[in-house]
Amino acid sequence: MSASTSIAEPFNPFTLAGKRVLVTGASSGFGVAIALACARMGAVVIATGRDAGRLGRTLEQLHGISALPHTGVLADLTEDSGRAALVEALDGEIHGLVHNAGTSLICPTRLISEEHLRTLHRINVEAPMLLTQKILRNNLMANGGSILFVASIAAHVGVAGVGAYSGTKAALIAMARCLAMEVCKRGIRVNCLAPGLANTPLLELARKSTVAFDEQFKRYPLGIGEPEDIANATVFMLSPASRWVTGSTLVMDGGVTIG
Repeated sequence: MSASTSIAEPFNPFTLAGKRVLVTGASSGFGVAIALACARMGAVVIATGRDAGRLGRTLEQLHGISALPHTGVLADLTEDSGRAALVEALDGEIHGLVHNAGTSLICPTRLISEEHLRTLHRINVEAPMLLTQKILRNNLMANGGSILFVASIAAHVGVAGVGAYSGTKAALIAMARCLAMEVCKRGIRVNCLAPGLANTPLLELARKSTVAFDEQFKRYPLGIGEPEDIANATVFMLSPASRWVTGSTLVMDGGVTIG
């Protein structure tokens, strides 16, 4: 076949080929699905988490997808030493940063303790923002890169018992908008995903702790989500397909908030 009649490579605006992506909380739930999706789209993945066994299993799956130099970094991101160790392990620029690590603790406001508030804030707000700061200070985010925070629809709707958690996710969304303005001169985009309930270990734990979740399930017109739904949206936010999107929050809730 002559050069003039050769078939062109299919155009794929969602490719992550040639990009390095750091995924936090990559040892469970959304994080595993996100890490694997990024690898399938051609990225080199740096996966981090606090559980050595689960992180090791994620790394095995990554190596099963491609022969690229995927790495796993065991780190507690609530500690400055953990954040410093992760940044040192990056050993070069990254093109995507996915802040997935987080936790949810259920407690009505009248029973909230200082420890409850501080734990949620350290994990859900301080850890991702201070890690981002350290990466930016060390000039490790590539020009034109993408920073993505996994927030929650809890930042947009009222649900009894999750006031403190909802507050941390709302804080992420507000801080991400400001960060987007600070890094736009380098073409770096900053966005959030706000997923609703999806089938993860965290959801199963919450379901066992309160019967209220059974009623929540019935409110989802398209049903409960899957980790792969969030992973697919993450690929969009990291890829060239979203090059004109920044300071935004994509709500992913199966239609629950339109009712």
